[in-house]
Amino acid sequence: MTALNRVPSLMARAGTASALTLAAVGGSVVAPGFASEAAAATPAYKALQVAASKKGSPYKWGATGPRRFDCSGLTLYSYKKAGKSLPRTAAQQYNKTRHISPGNRKAGDLVFFHSGSNVYHVGIYAGKGKIWHAPKTGDVVRLQKIWTKSVWYGRVK
Repeated sequence: MTALNRVPSLMARAGTASALTLAAVGGSVVAPGFASEAAAATPAYKALQVAASKKGSPYKWGATGPRRFDCSGLTLYSYKKAGKSLPRTAAQQYNKTRHISPGNRKAGDLVFFHSGSNVYHVGIYAGKGKIWHAPKTGDVVRLQKIWTKSVWYGRVK
């Protein structure tokens, strides 16, 4: 059986969140047999899966889930489900992460949007220049291309 023939059965076993994550990283298969089990078991990968599983959840300022989120509420919720704790706001989360360069970013890292030295938004890096995030009032959790160069990256410790 070729690797391509195994994809449908792997996706069926992987579930919705993994299928969404698969779509988020541009079709790279991140499932047993294709990625190392260790990489798939990392808190960052789990947090990315959780965020992807919340696709379509409404934005609500101050909300931390499980049905509604603001930007930092989504990252807090996703990492909590992955076994890691984060503070409440985007700025506090930035201060708690290990800061990394754009060239070292990986799926599951946090992406912080800033104006000068003020962090005002956060999402979870999905790969291929995209993030899962809760954008704003009237919107829903979704995958979106990073729209500015005014971003910093942080890795949850």
